[in-house]
Amino acid sequence: MNNSVIVQGVSKQYGSKKQPVVALSDISLDIATGELFGLIGPDGAGKTSLFRILTTLLLADKGSATVAGYDVVKEYKAVRKIVGYMPGKFSLYQDLTVEENLHFFATIFHASVADNYHLIKDIYEQIAPFKDRRAGKLSGGMKQKLALCCALIHEPKVLFLDEPTTGVDAVSRNEFWDMLQLLKKKGITIIVSTPYMDEASRCDRVALIQNGRILQVNTPEAIISGFTQPLYAVKAPGMLSLLKQLHNTPGVLAAYPFGEYHHAVMQPGVSLPFLGKDAEVKAVTPNIEDCFIQLMQHHA
Repeated sequence: MNNSVIVQGVSKQYGSKKQPVVALSDISLDIATGELFGLIGPDGAGKTSLFRILTTLLLADKGSATVAGYDVVKEYKAVRKIVGYMPGKFSLYQDLTVEENLHFFATIFHASVADNYHLIKDIYEQIAPFKDRRAGKLSGGMKQKLALCCALIHEPKVLFLDEPTTGVDAVSRNEFWDMLQLLKKKGITIIVSTPYMDEASRCDRVALIQNGRILQVNTPEAIISGFTQPLYAVKAPGMLSLLKQLHNTPGVLAAYPFGEYHHAVMQPGVSLPFLGKDAEVKAVTPNIEDCFIQLMQHHA
């Protein structure tokens, strides 16, 4: 079974030749069959452009890509039959009920809900009590689950999920990722994009992307282990002035806001000096977001 996704030197730009806007720049990826792969980056990084190319909705300016062995340009009809795509914006028919949407999307792919119900059973049972409700009247989490069911109902080999958890509550986000782990066990290759750095840990491997460029591809654990500098979380009254103070402190390689704290990256072997009696300082373990910021500064 070949459910892999291979991208080689894909580039895409918008706008005119005089004022081009680079969406993707020489992107290469090799995603294995059955892998849960994350494309991690902020808005405007190029995630959606890459997804649209891989699902045959957009032509690249250069480079090539295959999905489950099919060329996305030369064999686009075959690709469309074997991929599931859940765009970032809810795109189902809002005036149709939950059940009507599901049957409609099954019919498009000459499938039936009954034939592939085993694939969506665990997800659909959570929204079945609302099967007669119009899709536009569902909550964010319910819309998300319905969209996933519709993307799966034709039993795709490769599933593309473009920022599927944006705008939903924390509980729904966690439930969604639990569902992806169950789908992964069925042998489906899953590629999910997200701006949420904490979701990277739920993936087998991730690609960190910024300004259309891949900064690093590896397991979340390997990316974090590559962050070797001492890291401190710092908080004090007057956070703006504290950040300026950190930027001017000898031995501080980088300082940036991080939730209710600032994070300070130190030179190896150098401790953070005294910052005042009201400052709270503690050594912390880096996460994917710290690594991403470090890579951004390195590639700036």
